[in-house]
Amino acid sequence: MALAPKLAVLRALAQEEHVTKVADVVGLPQPTVSRWIAGIGEELGAPIVEKAGRGVRLTRAGRLVAAAAERAMAVLEAGWREAEEEVDPERGMVALGFLHMLGRSVVPELVRGFREAHPGVRFRLVQDSRQVVLEKLVLGEIDLALVAPLPESGSGLAVEVLLEQELVLVVPAGHALAGREGVGLGELAEEEFVLLEHGYGLRQITDGLFAGAGFVPKVAFEGQEIETVRGLVAAGLGVALLTRAEVVGVEVVEVGIEPRASRTFGLVWREGVGLPGVVREFREHALRGR
Repeated sequence: MALAPKLAVLRALAQEEHVTKVADVVGLPQPTVSRWIAGIGEELGAPIVEKAGRGVRLTRAGRLVAAAAERAMAVLEAGWREAEEEVDPERGMVALGFLHMLGRSVVPELVRGFREAHPGVRFRLVQDSRQVVLEKLVLGEIDLALVAPLPESGSGLAVEVLLEQELVLVVPAGHALAGREGVGLGELAEEEFVLLEHGYGLRQITDGLFAGAGFVPKVAFEGQEIETVRGLVAAGLGVALLTRAEVVGVEVVEVGIEPRASRTFGLVWREGVGLPGVVREFREHALRGR
């Protein structure tokens, strides 16, 4: 129990690795922070930090304790939010994680529709790769995640399908396949591809499609955002498998894939973990719009 007031210090220490910055983050005098850090090491029987230039670096023991503090703080903050929202649900906050490409229209529409009925609710929006978003969900850093492909059963995560997006072949306007209505994946074995990096949900899906077609793609470039990939295709640096664009520029052409391919997005949350009332309300709002 003596560690309870020091959880915020441990979490900040993992993020900042500088005692003065930690003191600023938690709003305590630096001597107090230094004394707490030393005291935790004494109770543990091993130091939790070591000198590293002008700052400090967590030891292995320190990283373990800081990780535990992060988990504990996430649980405490979730409980505090739940209590606040029990008193006044309209003052709540929803922490939503999602893939970059959903930030253009899907997520803004969901948030806009919900805020019309709940103007006092705040949102914390986290955009990242599928892997990072799901990691944040498991750690309790976000309430809900909107990702594709869907998590596997038995992962401790509950999933409801939210939407589906067709995948198409994107080629430069002057490409030999630009005039086709459809193309079989097996015809693309000799093409050079522009792909998202590993760790992104669409890369996982396209790798599976390539494997099903019986070839390993020739990778010319890898990127972190769909618009970057589309831009590289427009520059004639390869072809790509992407979701259909809301607006297709003149530099690229979208060709259907045969057989049809798509990716399914799901709204995901942790099984067996109580959600604050406002989060449950937003979840139902999102699922009603399917």
